[in-house]
Amino acid sequence: MSHGQRTGHPRRGREDSSSHPSGDRVLVLPGQEIPSQGLKPGPGTYRVGGKVYASILGLLAPKPPFLQVIPLSGRYIPKPEDVVIGTVTDAQGTFWLLDIGAPRWAPLHMTGTPWDVEIGETEKFLRVRDSVIVRVENLDPTGRIGVTMLGDGLGKLEGGTIVNVSPARIPRVVGRGGSMIETITRHTGAQVAVGQNGRVWINGTPDAMLRASEALRLIEEQGQRRGLTERVESYLISTSSSNDQGPGVAPHESAHRDAPAHSVPPVGPADERIDPDTVGPATDEY
Repeated sequence: MSHGQRTGHPRRGREDSSSHPSGDRVLVLPGQEIPSQGLKPGPGTYRVGGKVYASILGLLAPKPPFLQVIPLSGRYIPKPEDVVIGTVTDAQGTFWLLDIGAPRWAPLHMTGTPWDVEIGETEKFLRVRDSVIVRVENLDPTGRIGVTMLGDGLGKLEGGTIVNVSPARIPRVVGRGGSMIETITRHTGAQVAVGQNGRVWINGTPDAMLRASEALRLIEEQGQRRGLTERVESYLISTSSSNDQGPGVAPHESAHRDAPAHSVPPVGPADERIDPDTVGPATDEY
């Protein structure tokens, strides 16, 4: 469908965003006309005949000089330098195939790890269903995704659990300046690693992992509302227990004792590339 055909959509929500409750952002639909207020069309929007329309389902978020729409959901589309959490789906002679939630699997070559891997010995290091945190290194014209485990904060994830949230919610999971992750880790004592593909690794006591997981669910359900950090903190305070022991407790024993250990520090607050008030990648990628 051409952009010109979208001008016939009903003009819902043309009122100024100030007419909505201050605690909410304005939800817009694809093809819906939105007031530009002198701003330029940004991610998630397009202009036709001097009017601006939303190209996706999402939340209206003016970011002068641009008007943008933050997507509510969508499949992860990788970008170079993204830090993501993947699961091993296959081990070949010189590489592993990783599921990172993208349209295609991502091969991790043995030279892209900190280990001295011999050809045909990949399963000694990573096996099917193991989880890793890697960085997207490159994307070729065919859509092939290259990833690496070389770098600070990357490696095999031992123990813990992985919670899936919408990739569009990751900026809210991190929070401004890492505020949301700091709130979760401070009140639960859990270790948390955030992947920009919508996967969050949590490690700690069973109670800490449960409460951190519930906090993530709260973020996913109420990510469009303001004051979210305060609501998450209130929940964590109300469910606090003296049993929280933090990441200092012994992690769950790895199912593969022969795999080399590789410490993975928490990711999230240190990832300054994630801004909760921006879309991150081009919005239409979602």
